[in-house]
Amino acid sequence: MAIEHGSKRLVVGASYGLRDWLAQRITAVLMALFTVVLLVQVLMPGEMGYDKWAGIFAAQWMKFLTFSVIVALAWHAWVGVRDIWMDYVKPVGIRLALHVFTIVWLVGCAGWAIQVLWRL
Repeated sequence: MAIEHGSKRLVVGASYGLRDWLAQRITAVLMALFTVVLLVQVLMPGEMGYDKWAGIFAAQWMKFLTFSVIVALAWHAWVGVRDIWMDYVKPVGIRLALHVFTIVWLVGCAGWAIQVLWRL
């Protein structure tokens, strides 16, 4: 019986790890950057009200950054929750149902966030 090492070995499980680790770090940095940008906008002089909030999210670059952060947040949450399901839920049918529920929930939350921000 031959033991396979290196790139030809069969790897099974939740994922390879590095890709997920890197995805969580990149999305976390993007969300932190967004938080700093939003804080700078909010702390600018002037009265805080609807007009200021609408003005913050009206700029095209802010719409793009906000959309990117919504997608990053959903991806970040997916990687984390998926790993929890893969590690702690052993019956395949229940795990699949939880994966589907999680995806539907995250897509719904992302859609709702976009609808709230831009009244779509």
